[in-house]
Amino acid sequence: MTLDINTLLAILAMTVATVFTRISGLALIRYIDMDERRRTAIEAIPPAVLMAVIAPTAFATGWAEALACAATAVAARHLPMLASIVVGVATVALLRAAGL
Repeated sequence: MTLDINTLLAILAMTVATVFTRISGLALIRYIDMDERRRTAIEAIPPAVLMAVIAPTAFATGWAEALACAATAVAARHLPMLASIVVGVATVALLRAAGL
């Protein structure tokens, strides 16, 4: 396997962009007045991103994945993000084992 310099540069550039956006968000949030409306909007971002990631799989595959997506969505409203992901993975595993 050879190392392509363009691939390496692309990975490094994406790394820098990711780190920059995360650090700048943390640095800039202290200058924003956090009222209840803004706090609610910011807390809705992680479940929305999770649904954006798993929804295409749910609609492109079978019933087990669609039902697991629904279970994950319900869990994301009540549980921490990692627990919601565990619920989704466990649900799809059980449904696939059941033959759905």
